[in-house]
Amino acid sequence: MSVTRRQVLASGGATVGAGIAFAGAVDQVFAGSGAAAAVGGSAGYGPLVPDPRGVLDLPRGFRYRILSREGEPLRSGQGPVPSHADGMAAFPGGHGRVWLVRNHENRPDAVHRVPAIDGLTYDPQALGGCTALEVGADGRVHTERVAIAGTAINCAGGPTPWNTWLTCEEAEDKAGTNGYTKDHGFVFEVDPYRPGRTEPVPLTAMGRFQHEAVAIDPRDGVVYETEDAFERPFGLFYRFLPRRPRGGFGSLRAGGRLEAMRVPGVPDLSVVREPGTVFDRVQWVRVPDPLAVRTPIRFQDFGRSGITHAQKLEGCYWGGDRVYFVSSFARTGEGSGADHFGQVWSYEPRGGRLTLVIVFGPGTGTDTVGESPDNIALAPQGGLMVCEDGGGAQFVFGVTRGRKVYPMARNRQNIGTEQEPEWGEFAGVTFSPDGRTMFLNVYEPATTFAVTGPWRRL
Repeated sequence: MSVTRRQVLASGGATVGAGIAFAGAVDQVFAGSGAAAAVGGSAGYGPLVPDPRGVLDLPRGFRYRILSREGEPLRSGQGPVPSHADGMAAFPGGHGRVWLVRNHENRPDAVHRVPAIDGLTYDPQALGGCTALEVGADGRVHTERVAIAGTAINCAGGPTPWNTWLTCEEAEDKAGTNGYTKDHGFVFEVDPYRPGRTEPVPLTAMGRFQHEAVAIDPRDGVVYETEDAFERPFGLFYRFLPRRPRGGFGSLRAGGRLEAMRVPGVPDLSVVREPGTVFDRVQWVRVPDPLAVRTPIRFQDFGRSGITHAQKLEGCYWGGDRVYFVSSFARTGEGSGADHFGQVWSYEPRGGRLTLVIVFGPGTGTDTVGESPDNIALAPQGGLMVCEDGGGAQFVFGVTRGRKVYPMARNRQNIGTEQEPEWGEFAGVTFSPDGRTMFLNVYEPATTFAVTGPWRRL
C-alpha cells in the first residue's frame, strides 16, 4: 500500500476550501465536494459555463442533449416516461448504437409508474422497474420502451460481463405491505437488447434486502453487493458465489451461496478514520436466511463474533483487481459509531484485503462540506466521475489521474421554490463504449442527458 497523501483544494477569496485524503491507486477511486466547484484552470475541463436555458451547466465546448424527460410519451407508446431516474448503464450496439438501461426508483406514491406490460411485470402493484433506450450514432433516441416492470424502488445495480443489467430493489417489503402482492427486496436481470428475453423472475439466492449496487469480478463471476439500510443496524457488504459462475444470461438463477463480510473487531466501518488502513483478516460468513423469511438479514444471528455494518452503503464497481464500494455518509445522531461525509473502501479478493482508500468529513479538513458521494463511474479519459447526493446545489465531479478534483456538470433545474430552491440529485453516470459520450440522469424531474465535447485524457 502506498503512503497516505493529502490534497487540499482551495479556490481563494472567501470560497471555502476542501481537503480530501487519498491513498492507493488514484486513477481507480474518486473524490468530490461542493466546495470544489470553483476550482478550474488546469484541473479538468475548466469552469462551468452558465446554461442560458437554465438546465445544465457544463465546461466550455461541451454540449448536452435531453434524451428523455419524465411525463413525455415513451417512444414505444406504452405510456409516459416514468419518474425518478436513478442507476443506469450503457451497452454496445451495432453500427455505433448504444443501449441504455435506466432504473426508476419509484415508491408507491410515484407520479409516473413504470407501465405494467404483459410478460415483463413482476408485481402489478409495484411502480418501479427499468426502461431501455436505443441511442443511434446520430445521438438521437430511436427506441424507448419498458425493460422490466412491477419492481419496487429500483435504485442502482450493475452490468454483467455478458452485457446484461442487474437492477436492484432498495426495499424489503413483503406481500401485503404498501399494497404489494409479492415480496420485494430482490435483484432482477434485464436484457437491454431483446425485451422478450427478460423475465420478471427475482434472483432469490442473491438475498432479499435493501439492495443498492452490485459489481462482478470478471475473473470468477463472484458478485459483490451493497445494502443501503435506512435504520440501525445498518447495511452489510455481501458477496454471492454463483453455482454457475460467468454462465451468461440467466445463469444467476441457478443459485449459489450468499455471504456477508466480517472485519474482526470492527462492528461498524464508520469508526475507521485513517486512509490507508488495511485489514488482512477479512472473513466471509454464510447468511443464515438469504430470503429473510422471518428476520431481515442484517438482524440475523451471525455467531458470537457478530457481523460488520456500515451506514449508507451505495456505489459499487470493479476496478483492476479489486472491488470498490462507497459509504456516502455516517452520522452518530442516527446511530453510527462516528461521523464522516464519505468513505471509499476497496476489497482485494486474492489477498482477502480490505482498505480504506478515501475518507472525508470531520477531522479530515472537509468539516464544512456535507455533500455525499453516490453513483460513480470510471471515465475512459482517466479518473472517475461521481454524482453527489447532498444538500444545496448538485454537481457531477471528476477526479483526474493527477489528483485534481473538478466540476463537470451542475443541475440548474429548481424543483423547489424561489424562496427555498432545491435541485434534484444526479444519478446513473455512465459512458458510451467508445468513450465519446457521457450519459447521466437527474433524479427529479426524471431527465436523461447525453453530454459530448472535447474529452481528453486527464
